[in-house]
Formats: sequence, structure tokens, C-alpha cells
Amino acid sequence: MGYYKQALNGLSWMGLLRVFTRSLALIKIAILARILLPAQFGIYGIATLVLGFLEMLTETGINIFLIQQKERIDEYVDSAWVVSIIRGFVIGVLIFILSPFIANYFNAPNAKFILCLVAIVPIIRGFINPSCIKYQKNLEFNKQFKYDSVIFLVDAIFAIGLGVITKSENSLIYAMIISTTLEAILSFIYFKPTPRFKFEKEKTMEVVNRGKWITGAGIANYLFQNIDDIVVGRVLGTASLGIYQQAYKISTLPVSEVGEVFNRVTFPIYVNLKDDRQRLKNAFLKTLLIICLLVIPFGFIVFKLPSQIINFVLGPQWISATPVLQLLAIYGVLKAISNSFFSLFLGIDKQEVVTYITLVSTICLIAILYPSIKIFGILGAGYATIIATIFSIPLLIYYYVKYFNPKQT
Repeated sequence: MGYYKQALNGLSWMGLLRVFTRSLALIKIAILARILLPAQFGIYGIATLVLGFLEMLTETGINIFLIQQKERIDEYVDSAWVVSIIRGFVIGVLIFILSPFIANYFNAPNAKFILCLVAIVPIIRGFINPSCIKYQKNLEFNKQFKYDSVIFLVDAIFAIGLGVITKSENSLIYAMIISTTLEAILSFIYFKPTPRFKFEKEKTMEVVNRGKWITGAGIANYLFQNIDDIVVGRVLGTASLGIYQQAYKISTLPVSEVGEVFNRVTFPIYVNLKDDRQRLKNAFLKTLLIICLLVIPFGFIVFKLPSQIINFVLGPQWISATPVLQLLAIYGVLKAISNSFFSLFLGIDKQEVVTYITLVSTICLIAILYPSIKIFGILGAGYATIIATIFSIPLLIYYYVKYFNPKQT
């Protein structure tokens, strides 16, 4: 099967997977939004912000490294597993130790328990078999669909069930712990080889050195994706944070999912095409065109019908999220398009380019975020993210031209 057919097959399965999982996510949000208050979603948001930050701070780039390796994957599994386990324990312990200080920073004393609870998640994730990337690497997206669907379904069922019973934001973390445990178990059942806790210095250092740019890009990308949440939560409180985060998820959901599907499928294909620049260029341009044709109409629908979407998904008590939902629809379109370039750069081993561009965008966002929020309130966060994303586009074009047409730069 050629790469074109593999891409179509992958897009079909991954598209189906994203539709299924995001539909579950929407159902989960729609039900819990009618049970939990915005402030409760804000407390849950604090826990996920901290977890995401520390995971990015210690990101090793293991999965990307293994996918980029054309051969010899199995010999790195043991080292990758050791690094993953150590990383998981470091993150979990840090969250537990810092939980009272984080709760105090956000003026949310109720967040302390949920922070201690979420500290369990990275420890469990550390034990997931690194061989689980083989479905993506080998373009076996039909198997990836079955594997991921079960995990997402379990998470949604427990989150909704426990949420209805307890009426607590902790239900979302309990569901996360259960689904992550299931993922760790399934990774040993379905993927080989089975890793051993065996430290091999040379291989470990190779994984860490190759992943350093992924670490930098991850930190910068986390800050870009979440610094607005942090500032909103600190300046405007947990209720505003809950409103902003749910508006962000809904507004970017259709467009980001289209981009995510394409990026996940095309990344391993770009890796295989990187020695043939003309084929690689053609594949990327076709992908970019299709992404634009899909995400722009989705974004337009969200922009034109924000109040109807809010009422349908979250309920009338969340109607104050309408203006920011409309604004973030623009950001979702821009981000989906810019992320398609990142998938290309990772495919050609240009992790440093992703890091540079993301870092520049993040610096721009940080510079304008606080004054924007102070002037425009919650809408200021939306304005800042749009401006910072637009700021990155000339850099994306520059590095694209530099790679494919070096004489023109």
C-alpha cells in the first residue's frame, strides 16, 4: 500500500476515532456542566494545569524519538520505560509537595485535595509500555482506533457516573486514574516487547539528547496553550477560569480535532518521505489545503452561532461564555493551520524549529496577556492568544521556504 492509500486509510480511522472520543467528551461536558458549577470546573482546571505543566517540563520526547527511528525500536524500549517511570514519580512527588502552595496561589484552598489526587496520574502513566507507539509508527490506525476507544469510553463512563453520584469535581480525576490504569495494563497485553527495568546509559542518553528539543518545544507550547488559563485563574478567579476553559474547549474542538487527526497520520508519513523533498512538499501542501478547507467552515459555524452552541452543550447557566467562545473560534482556526507546519518540521527532524517558533509566540503572548486581561477581562485572554498565533505565521513560512527553497532565503 502506497503512502497516499495509507494516508487515506489512516485519516479514515483516526477521523472516526476523534469523532468518537470528542463526542464522548462533549457528552461528558454537557452532563457534568449541568451538575457542577463553573468554580468546580475551575478547581479541576487548576489540577490539570499543574499536571500538564510538570509533564511538559519533564518531557523526554520518547514517543517522537521512537517514531523517528526507522529501525531498532525494540532495543530502546527498556531505556525508554526506565526514563518514563522515573519521570512519572518525579512529577507525582512534585505535585504532592507543591499542592498547598499552588492552592494558595490561585486563592483556592479547596484545590489542595484534588491536586494530591491528580499526583497519582503521572506515576501510573510512567508504567505504560513505550511499545504502544507501534500502531502509529506502523500506520495501523484501525488497531489504534480500537485501543484508544476503549480507554476514552471507560474515562467518560466513570467521570459521568461518579459525577452524578458525588456531584464533585474529584470525579473527573478518579475517572482519569481508572482509565490511565487500564491503559497501562492494556499496553502490556497488546504490545511487544515487554519492557524490563534495565538502565542502559548510552541508549538512555541518546533518548534524552534527541528529546531535548521536544522538551523545549513542549514547555513553550504548554505555556502558550495554558498561560492564559493561569492568568485568568489568578486574576479573575476559579469561576472565570471554569467558564474560559470550557469555552476554549468547545470553540477549538472541531478545528483542533481536524488538525490533530491530520497531524497524527501525516507525521509518520513525513518521516518516511523526508529523503524525497519533492514528494514531501507535495504531501504537505495537499494536507495543508485540506485542513484549511475543513477547519475554516467549522470555525465560521462556531463564530456565527455561539449562544446556540453554549445552550446546547453547557446549558443556559453558562451563557456568559458566549463572547469568549466566539472569539476563540478564530484562534482555533489559526492554531489548526499553524500546527500542520509543526507536524512537518518534526517529520524532518527539525525539532529545534518547533521550539524556536513556539518560544517566540509564547514570549509575545506573555508580554500582552496580563494588560489585555486587565483591560478587557476574560475577552482579553482571547485577544492575546489570537495576536500571538498570528505573530508566529511569518516564522512558519520562513522556515518552510528555507527548507524547500534554500536559495530564496
